Amino acid sequence: MRNETITGASPRRQSRRFLLLYALASAGGSASYVPLLTLLLPARVAEIWTDNTIAVLSSLLFAGALAASAGNILFGWASDRTGSRKGWIAAGLALSAILLCLMQFAESFAGLLTLIILWQFALNMMLGPLLAWAGDCIPDAQKGTLGGLLSLSPACGALAGALLTIPGLAGPDTRLVLSAGIAIVMVLPVLLFGNPVPMPQLMLDERAGAEERGVPRSAHPVARMWLARLCIQIAEAALFSFLLLWFRSVDEGLTDNFTARLFTVVLFVSVPVSLAVGRWSDRIARPILPLAICAGIASIGLAALSVAETPLAGIAGYILFGVMAGVFLSLHAGQTLRVLPRASTRGRDLGIFNLTNTVPSLIVPGLALALIPLFGFGALFILLAAFAALAALLLVSILFQRPVR
Repeated sequence: MRNETITGASPRRQSRRFLLLYALASAGGSASYVPLLTLLLPARVAEIWTDNTIAVLSSLLFAGALAASAGNILFGWASDRTGSRKGWIAAGLALSAILLCLMQFAESFAGLLTLIILWQFALNMMLGPLLAWAGDCIPDAQKGTLGGLLSLSPACGALAGALLTIPGLAGPDTRLVLSAGIAIVMVLPVLLFGNPVPMPQLMLDERAGAEERGVPRSAHPVARMWLARLCIQIAEAALFSFLLLWFRSVDEGLTDNFTARLFTVVLFVSVPVSLAVGRWSDRIARPILPLAICAGIASIGLAALSVAETPLAGIAGYILFGVMAGVFLSLHAGQTLRVLPRASTRGRDLGIFNLTNTVPSLIVPGLALALIPLFGFGALFILLAAFAALAALLLVSILFQRPVR
């Protein structure tokens, strides 16, 4: 049996109740922002600024992304300093829900911009400490399972958006209130009833036995884990933005609804695959190996997409990439907690890792403008395949790093 503590005692496992309630809370976090950013905010901007929708929406999303990046690091650090996660999570949940409801009263650009920035800070007051809490409570032997459970988050975010936009269910203002209510219902149970088993060994800096946990102590894997995730996130963000345009370039009859349904199917297919792969990685005690495999297969999917000439071939390539990228990102989120060396700065460090979620939005438009007009979509997809392959190589380099005792 693998040693999970520095004392050589038998490894303790976190309760199934906490794991499930934590997964529900993480999904609630996704449900709190995905509907607004992908559906409700664009609709409101289009209603108020009919002639300038793209510019206004882009400005709001850009400012929000900057606030989210800063807020995640700030409140992760704050929860490190106070030694408490639950209070920050509860405060962030309450404030983000209130600010979300107030958006129905914003009618000026300055007012809506202010609310978006404040909401992003409040949201990340909840999300930053929430992820760090998993690092405090879930041992290495269950981090693959944790990653699998985290795959529910994007699927639940998409499902929440679909439910809120059912025709006739609610008006635009009521949808904001319902979205806040969904987040509260999903996050609150872990705060009230989670009661995690204490894991004092997870609260020590530079925990002993790193190589026994599947990560060589001398490998310094943090930077490579960060870069690998950034590579996959860039590829995913690019396809999320430009896949519809590629489909229309090969078949003008394909609609945005078709692409949305394809994205949703891929998200839900990723869930059982992530759960199975996560449990497998726990069982074989090889946390990095599944990440490298997923990144490599994702690269193959993108390469197939780059040479696809029919919608069916493109769908096949995207499904291969999308499922593997979904599994990768979910498991990576869990395994990141394994490689961070200092428990005392876990929240701050996870905030820095969170930059991989926002930086791609700054990189992808430049890549698209540089490649698509001159060389077509195939060149963009080849570059994205290279990014995914680089992610796989970075992770393989961790696998073959010899530990120094």
